[in-house]
Amino acid sequence: MNFLSNNIKHIRTLKGLTQEQFAEDLKVSRSRISSYEENRAIPPIDFLVDLSEYFNIPIDILIKNNLSGAKDTTFIEIGNRRILFPITVNGADEDLIEIIPVEASAGYLRGYSDPEYIEHLNKIKLPFLPTGTHRAFPIKGDSMLPVKSGSYIVARFVEEISSIKDGRTYIVLTLNDGIVYKRVFNKMEEHGMLLMVSDNKRYDPYYVPIDEVLELWEFTCSINTQEYEEHELKLSSIASMLTQLGVELKELEKIYK
Repeated sequence: MNFLSNNIKHIRTLKGLTQEQFAEDLKVSRSRISSYEENRAIPPIDFLVDLSEYFNIPIDILIKNNLSGAKDTTFIEIGNRRILFPITVNGADEDLIEIIPVEASAGYLRGYSDPEYIEHLNKIKLPFLPTGTHRAFPIKGDSMLPVKSGSYIVARFVEEISSIKDGRTYIVLTLNDGIVYKRVFNKMEEHGMLLMVSDNKRYDPYYVPIDEVLELWEFTCSINTQEYEEHELKLSSIASMLTQLGVELKELEKIYK
């Protein structure tokens, strides 16, 4: 646990928290936080689990890696891996997700790692989502029918590419193609690549080298925008549809409980 004490202090500072605020959030005493940050005590496993969930960073990353080089709480670079923090929270400490607008999707390849670019994206609250970092991405083309061009995919950030579940759909940010939505298969051991498969059989499968994959986001839900004319597809209408989806899922949850 050579790095843990410094990592706790550094990430707490990046998030703008005092020891008192941090201790209150984790329901421990301030003196206990101080003892961990000053390396006077070793945190028990239950605290490490709480810490991992609070920071949204795997325990092994917190313990084995020096995170002191991180300059922003949006993400941390570890070698060639990119670990995201929870995106943004509102005043009620609830996760918000960013919406990537159609007109800005081409620029996402340039701005995905720029905290200022991400900060200026429109955000909405979707409390029905599972834990994790989510974004909403616009889909173009007909390669993933019945998901139509103009639909939005809400997806959860995948920290470990090796954790891909073969045959599930993902938003993949690639060095050469930008944002694509495909059914993905892990072929890293055999070829060092991911196999990208379209649901529309008119499109042939293809491979993407793993070193060209910049981000991977696992499908959570989709929203069809076909009822709107193209000129009506403003961020406000997309946000409204996504929020309504959350309301509908909440109501279904009540019915089937």
